[in-house]
Amino acid sequence: MAIPHAQPGELIDLQPLGDRLAESRTTVLIKTEALEVIRLVLPAGKELPEHRARGPITVQGLEGRVAFQTGDTSCELTAGTLISLLPGQPHALQALEDSSLLLTIVLGEKPAPGAK
Repeated sequence: MAIPHAQPGELIDLQPLGDRLAESRTTVLIKTEALEVIRLVLPAGKELPEHRARGPITVQGLEGRVAFQTGDTSCELTAGTLISLLPGQPHALQALEDSSLLLTIVLGEKPAPGAK
């Protein structure tokens, strides 16, 4: 059975989950051949080890705090902050508190060398 995703022209609610954050799960909001948009939910302490995306990405903080590392650079994503990465750029995350992020991956470009 296919997982339902938002249809073109359909509104998607990206308001903070607030009290529902702890029981929420990561959700793929939009998935096409060229684009994937995911609401990534990370409980405090959760780590995503270094990995790469095959296309350019943006990661926007919706709520909580996440330590974001790429190469020698680290920053903290919080509500209203955004970072973009080039295809194949290595990065890692660690949730400093219960958090949700909006991850956008452009899939329509050629994969970068070494990207999965």
